[in-house]
Amino acid sequence: MSEQGPPRGGAAAPPPRFWSIALHRTVVRRAARVALVVGVVLATINHGDAILRGDIDLSRMLKIMLTFCVPYSVSTYSSVLATRDLLATRRPCGDLPG
Repeated sequence: MSEQGPPRGGAAAPPPRFWSIALHRTVVRRAARVALVVGVVLATINHGDAILRGDIDLSRMLKIMLTFCVPYSVSTYSSVLATRDLLATRRPCGDLPG
């Protein structure tokens, strides 16, 4: 069995790899904004009483930092999937990596 070469004619190229999109400037900036807003809300809900009491040790600080990582990760993942979908269907949409 021979290996297939690159797509010919109108065949769509494979979508960019995950990290190529995830590290794109627009995706990182969007995810950072989401993480800031949602992270503040979640940190306030989950750790607000301890913050007001001044009860911040290393363990709690790590938990608060992880609280910001969750919305960043979710936003990045959804942006990558949406970008790959747009590129796969060849719909133009601004400055997308590819």
